[in-house]
Amino acid sequence: MTNTISKHERNLSAIIHASTFSKFFIPFGNFIIPLVLWTANKKEYEFVDYNGKQALNFQISLLLYAILLGIISIPFFIGFFPDIFDFGHFGFDRLSNFNTLNLHFDSDDFRFGRWLVPVGITGLLQGALFVVNVVYTILATIKTNEGETFKYPITINFIK
Repeated sequence: MTNTISKHERNLSAIIHASTFSKFFIPFGNFIIPLVLWTANKKEYEFVDYNGKQALNFQISLLLYAILLGIISIPFFIGFFPDIFDFGHFGFDRLSNFNTLNLHFDSDDFRFGRWLVPVGITGLLQGALFVVNVVYTILATIKTNEGETFKYPITINFIK
Protein backbone atom coordinates (compact mmCIF):
# COMPACT_ATOMS: atom_id res chain seq x y z
CA MET A 1 0.00 0.00 0.00
CA THR A 2 1.10 3.51 -0.54
CA ASN A 3 1.98 5.78 2.32
CA THR A 4 -0.34 8.49 1.07
CA ILE A 5 -3.69 7.09 2.12
CA SER A 6 -6.35 9.76 2.28
CA LYS A 7 -8.68 10.16 5.21
CA HIS A 8 -11.58 9.22 2.93
CA GLU A 9 -9.92 5.88 2.08
CA ARG A 10 -9.21 5.15 5.73
CA ASN A 11 -12.74 6.00 6.80
CA LEU A 12 -14.28 4.01 3.97
CA SER A 13 -12.14 0.99 4.82
CA ALA A 14 -13.06 1.26 8.49
CA ILE A 15 -16.74 1.48 7.55
CA ILE A 16 -16.40 -1.67 5.44
CA HIS A 17 -14.99 -3.56 8.43
CA ALA A 18 -17.52 -2.10 10.87
CA SER A 19 -20.43 -2.78 8.52
CA THR A 20 -20.02 -6.49 9.16
CA PHE A 21 -21.80 -5.85 12.48
CA SER A 22 -24.94 -5.14 10.47
CA LYS A 23 -25.67 -8.87 10.63
CA PHE A 24 -27.26 -8.21 14.00
CA PHE A 25 -29.90 -6.02 12.32
CA ILE A 26 -30.08 -7.26 8.72
CA PRO A 27 -29.95 -10.91 7.69
CA PHE A 28 -26.69 -11.50 5.81
CA GLY A 29 -25.83 -7.84 6.32
CA ASN A 30 -22.27 -8.87 7.13
CA PHE A 31 -21.93 -9.89 3.47
CA ILE A 32 -24.25 -7.50 1.64
CA ILE A 33 -23.20 -4.10 3.00
CA PRO A 34 -19.41 -4.67 2.83
CA LEU A 35 -19.84 -6.17 -0.64
CA VAL A 36 -21.74 -3.11 -1.87
CA LEU A 37 -19.25 -0.67 -0.33
CA TRP A 38 -16.27 -2.65 -1.65
CA THR A 39 -17.55 -3.08 -5.22
CA ALA A 40 -18.51 0.58 -5.45
CA ASN A 41 -15.01 1.78 -4.46
CA LYS A 42 -12.52 -0.98 -5.27
CA LYS A 43 -11.38 0.47 -8.58
CA GLU A 44 -10.75 3.93 -7.21
CA TYR A 45 -8.83 3.08 -4.05
CA GLU A 46 -6.28 0.30 -3.59
CA PHE A 47 -6.51 0.47 0.21
CA VAL A 48 -10.29 0.05 0.11
CA ASP A 49 -9.92 -2.85 -2.33
CA TYR A 50 -7.53 -4.66 0.01
CA ASN A 51 -9.68 -4.10 3.10
CA GLY A 52 -12.91 -5.05 1.36
CA LYS A 53 -11.38 -8.37 0.32
CA GLN A 54 -10.09 -8.96 3.84
CA ALA A 55 -13.46 -8.25 5.47
CA LEU A 56 -15.43 -10.41 3.04
CA ASN A 57 -12.96 -13.29 3.17
CA PHE A 58 -13.07 -13.25 6.97
CA GLN A 59 -16.87 -13.26 7.08
CA ILE A 60 -17.11 -16.07 4.50
CA SER A 61 -14.50 -18.08 6.43
CA LEU A 62 -16.38 -17.67 9.71
CA LEU A 63 -19.62 -18.74 8.03
CA LEU A 64 -17.87 -21.84 6.68
CA TYR A 65 -16.45 -22.68 10.12
CA ALA A 66 -19.86 -22.22 11.76
CA ILE A 67 -21.48 -24.52 9.18
CA LEU A 68 -18.79 -27.15 9.74
CA LEU A 69 -19.30 -27.00 13.49
CA GLY A 70 -23.04 -27.38 12.95
CA ILE A 71 -22.47 -30.39 10.72
CA ILE A 72 -20.16 -31.94 13.31
CA SER A 73 -22.82 -31.55 16.02
CA ILE A 74 -25.65 -33.12 13.95
CA PRO A 75 -24.68 -36.76 14.67
CA PHE A 76 -24.89 -36.07 18.40
CA PHE A 77 -28.46 -34.84 18.03
CA ILE A 78 -29.50 -37.70 15.75
CA GLY A 79 -27.73 -40.39 17.76
CA PHE A 80 -29.24 -39.37 21.09
CA PHE A 81 -32.50 -37.85 19.88
CA PRO A 82 -34.66 -40.89 20.74
CA ASP A 83 -33.56 -40.68 24.38
CA ILE A 84 -35.17 -37.28 24.69
CA PHE A 85 -38.62 -38.74 24.04
CA ASP A 86 -38.24 -41.83 26.22
CA PHE A 87 -40.86 -41.13 28.84
CA GLY A 88 -40.08 -44.18 30.98
CA HIS A 89 -40.26 -42.09 34.14
CA PHE A 90 -43.87 -41.18 33.46
CA GLY A 91 -45.09 -44.62 32.36
CA PHE A 92 -47.61 -46.64 34.32
CA ASP A 93 -45.18 -49.55 34.63
CA ARG A 94 -43.22 -47.71 37.31
CA LEU A 95 -46.13 -46.07 39.07
CA SER A 96 -45.55 -48.11 42.21
CA ASN A 97 -42.02 -46.76 42.51
CA PHE A 98 -43.34 -43.27 43.24
CA ASN A 99 -44.99 -44.46 46.45
CA THR A 100 -41.70 -45.24 48.15
CA LEU A 101 -40.36 -41.66 48.07
CA ASN A 102 -36.90 -42.83 47.12
CA LEU A 103 -35.01 -39.67 46.22
CA HIS A 104 -31.92 -41.41 44.92
CA PHE A 105 -30.71 -39.90 41.64
CA ASP A 106 -28.68 -42.05 39.32
CA SER A 107 -26.54 -40.58 36.56
CA ASP A 108 -28.18 -43.01 34.10
CA ASP A 109 -31.52 -41.31 34.75
CA PHE A 110 -30.19 -38.01 33.47
CA ARG A 111 -31.00 -38.45 29.78
CA PHE A 112 -29.15 -35.40 28.53
CA GLY A 113 -25.84 -36.35 30.09
CA ARG A 114 -24.46 -38.37 27.20
CA TRP A 115 -24.88 -35.74 24.53
CA LEU A 116 -24.48 -32.68 26.68
CA VAL A 117 -20.67 -32.77 26.55
CA PRO A 118 -20.20 -32.95 22.74
CA VAL A 119 -22.98 -30.44 22.07
CA GLY A 120 -21.57 -28.21 24.79
CA ILE A 121 -18.13 -28.34 23.20
CA THR A 122 -19.49 -27.41 19.77
CA GLY A 123 -21.53 -24.65 21.44
CA LEU A 124 -18.42 -23.29 23.11
CA LEU A 125 -16.60 -23.36 19.77
CA GLN A 126 -19.48 -21.45 18.17
CA GLY A 127 -19.21 -18.91 21.00
CA ALA A 128 -15.46 -18.68 20.42
CA LEU A 129 -16.09 -17.95 16.73
CA PHE A 130 -18.46 -15.17 17.77
CA VAL A 131 -15.87 -13.63 20.10
CA VAL A 132 -13.15 -13.91 17.43
CA ASN A 133 -15.48 -12.19 14.97
CA VAL A 134 -16.25 -9.29 17.30
CA VAL A 135 -12.69 -8.77 18.56
CA TYR A 136 -10.93 -8.94 15.21
CA THR A 137 -13.54 -6.83 13.45
CA ILE A 138 -13.04 -4.09 16.05
CA LEU A 139 -9.26 -4.39 15.69
CA ALA A 140 -9.52 -4.22 11.90
CA THR A 141 -11.74 -1.15 12.10
CA ILE A 142 -9.30 0.64 14.39
CA LYS A 143 -6.18 -0.33 12.43
CA THR A 144 -7.60 0.64 9.04
CA ASN A 145 -8.87 3.93 10.40
CA GLU A 146 -5.28 4.63 11.43
CA GLY A 147 -4.10 3.81 7.91
CA GLU A 148 -2.48 0.45 8.69
CA THR A 149 -3.15 -2.74 6.79
CA PHE A 150 -4.81 -5.51 8.75
CA LYS A 151 -4.90 -9.22 7.99
CA TYR A 152 -7.47 -11.36 9.78
CA PRO A 153 -6.37 -14.67 11.28
CA ILE A 154 -7.94 -18.02 10.29
CA THR A 155 -9.05 -16.57 6.97
CA ILE A 156 -9.38 -18.50 3.74
CA ASN A 157 -8.78 -16.26 0.72
CA PHE A 158 -11.86 -16.81 -1.41
CA ILE A 159 -11.61 -13.38 -3.06
CA LYS A 160 -8.12 -12.68 -4.38
